[in-house]
Amino acid sequence: MTVLVAAAVIRREGAPEVLLTQRLAGAHLAGKWEFPGGKVEDGEDPKVAVARECLEECGIAIEVGDLLDVTFHAYPTKSVLLLFYDAVLRQGEVQHLGVADHAWVPPEKLREHDLPPADRPLVAKLEARASGACLTCGRSSERR
Repeated sequence: MTVLVAAAVIRREGAPEVLLTQRLAGAHLAGKWEFPGGKVEDGEDPKVAVARECLEECGIAIEVGDLLDVTFHAYPTKSVLLLFYDAVLRQGEVQHLGVADHAWVPPEKLREHDLPPADRPLVAKLEARASGACLTCGRSSERR
């Protein structure tokens, strides 16, 4: 079975750091750090799902932007198709309603956190974007 998951790469307005949340003890992938989000319900728009999950688990309202990346990972008990969206924090302070902890992390420090395998491919893209590189070609966007 493949589960459709929508996750957000959330930034505060004008800040480079992105929000990571830590999974609760007893949950699948307990203790791992991840981009906030969750399962898309049957018939639900993924953008609506990620905003709902962020409100339910963290008590924050976000503005969901463009799709940043899509990844697939087969875990031993299930497979996940992850849709990662760009997002901006619009209202609220992060609360631990459905997460164990949270951290605002600069893109170049994301690798220091224990991320699930399905989230890892996105990290290189976020690092490249933070350095001004083209996300699709890996070259600097600065003119020479």
